[in-house]
Amino acid sequence: MPFIEQVSVKKSPLHGKGIFSNLLIPADTLILVIKGEYIDGAECERRENEEDNVYIFWNGEDSYIDTNNSDKIKFINHDCKPNCYVDNDDEDNLCLYAIRDIIEDEELTIDYGYDEIYENCNCSSCSNQ
Repeated sequence: MPFIEQVSVKKSPLHGKGIFSNLLIPADTLILVIKGEYIDGAECERRENEEDNVYIFWNGEDSYIDTNNSDKIKFINHDCKPNCYVDNDDEDNLCLYAIRDIIEDEELTIDYGYDEIYENCNCSSCSNQ
């Protein structure tokens, strides 16, 4: 069962707002199912370029999920050493999972996984090196 009710959005020391755990989340736990509008690659590119929309998740092949209207997942921040990852579940839903145990009030992070993010990365892992 997803922990979506056990995460909240708060001011982030990483960037703007972030998603934080309200309790201990064990490693390998499904935290939430990523929901939003399904769009194709051309629409994804248009929204990124014309609307400066950065809340889009790749869902394989030419499928993307625009989470701009979501209340939580759009606030997940990048870290080069994240505590969460995104993957498909058995029903082909795109989901957020815990990589390791996440303590109460810890910010949930993922590795955004695109080259430009690493060029001038200021994530907590890079700034603490």
